[in-house]
Amino acid sequence: VQLQASGGGLVQAGASLRLSCVASGRNFSNYAMAWFRQAPGKERELVAGITLSPSIYYSDSVKGRFTISRDNAENTVYLQMDSLKPEDTANYYCAARTAFLIATMPRKYDFWGQGTQVTVSS
Repeated sequence: VQLQASGGGLVQAGASLRLSCVASGRNFSNYAMAWFRQAPGKERELVAGITLSPSIYYSDSVKGRFTISRDNAENTVYLQMDSLKPEDTANYYCAARTAFLIATMPRKYDFWGQGTQVTVSS
């Protein structure tokens, strides 16, 4: 599986962005999908995840502001980010794991897309 992420950019605080991640290959619906982010000098952290059910997970820092969704017909997972804050600035990565459950640890994921940079100015 190859993952292609897009949609990052430079925005002001309070703005919105929507990230997209398109997966190549078969059986997209069998994968648990997730968005991670990594800021300079910090560890990669799980932002949101979604399974086929769908079961959805959000980190406390984005709950109520970000929305993850998936379109299995289009092999795409989205991250709608509203009310962006400067602390949301990071490189955002989509990831997939061949399992039905979301995992919080990056090493549990089998496939990664390239990052897309999100920068939020104050």
